[in-house]
Amino acid sequence: MTPRTSIIAVLAATIATGAYANGELNLYSSRHYDTDERLYSEFTEATGITINRIEGKADELIARMEAEGANSPVDVFLTVDTVRITRAKDLGLLQSVDSEVLEARIPEYLQDKDNQWFAFSQRARILFYDKTDVANPPQTYQDLANPEYEGKVCIRSSTNVYTQNITAALAAHLGEEAVADWAKAVVGNFARDPQGGDTDQLRGIASGECDIAMSNTYYFARALRKGDSQMSEEDLANIGWVFPNQDSTGAHMNISGGGVAANAPNKENAVKFLEYLASDQAQQYFSAGNDEYPAVPGVGLSPSVAALGIFRPDAIPLSDIADNIDTAVKVLGEAGWE
Repeated sequence: MTPRTSIIAVLAATIATGAYANGELNLYSSRHYDTDERLYSEFTEATGITINRIEGKADELIARMEAEGANSPVDVFLTVDTVRITRAKDLGLLQSVDSEVLEARIPEYLQDKDNQWFAFSQRARILFYDKTDVANPPQTYQDLANPEYEGKVCIRSSTNVYTQNITAALAAHLGEEAVADWAKAVVGNFARDPQGGDTDQLRGIASGECDIAMSNTYYFARALRKGDSQMSEEDLANIGWVFPNQDSTGAHMNISGGGVAANAPNKENAVKFLEYLASDQAQQYFSAGNDEYPAVPGVGLSPSVAALGIFRPDAIPLSDIADNIDTAVKVLGEAGWE
């Protein structure tokens, strides 16, 4: 099978063999997007496999899997960040997967080093700024520490996994001492105490509370596509963006990923579901339905995502980020990053 072979067609062909007749898949997912319904329905239509889904916050689902132990019914765990998918692995809740399809289609740096989880979509974590107030926007994540941005930066809390991820990535690139100095300086540039989600950081620019913010791209792309109840078209037009570190490491990427549960009762179906998520059809829908970047190279982008422009992503192995999460948490705490 070549990487570009239609996985949907392959899955559909298995129905004739009876291999998946009356099959089912038990899915625990912390993805909270209504648009994912199409992913599930098309998988079922192609394979005949019924998806039994439980949705919740990632930490709650991980705790549930722990409590259920060997009797857990879950086959696949999906979540939206490296921190929590790594936590599930470290707790022994996932198992290694041997799949030629996943190996061929998902880039190595977007896989767990033990093949216990794979990324299926990406969001670039980039810098936004008020074009009417900031003549010299930061061009790197490190620039957020510059004294010229004192009192201008809005950003999420230290307990947020996106904050931990970017800090862990910087620690992997720069070392603990350098990222500790960076974190302390960024705290000194806060326009307000960290609060709210990514959309709230963008709204902070629109309201004039801050001039610079960090957010995942899909929040802004979604606002451009659908509008936002608290930001006018003029507000959005006044927000500029920078893909950071284009002359060095590239823009940091957050992921949505999944793995097969350690005690999956329907392991074969679980692997087929992950392979389906890596198909062109599913990858295109991650972009069109939720304004994300596909994990599979060469898959086309939706107009809302393409409008943000071409950029260099950080290709650091996600396992390296995972290995630096504890350092990130320590550094953020010592910096007084609330």
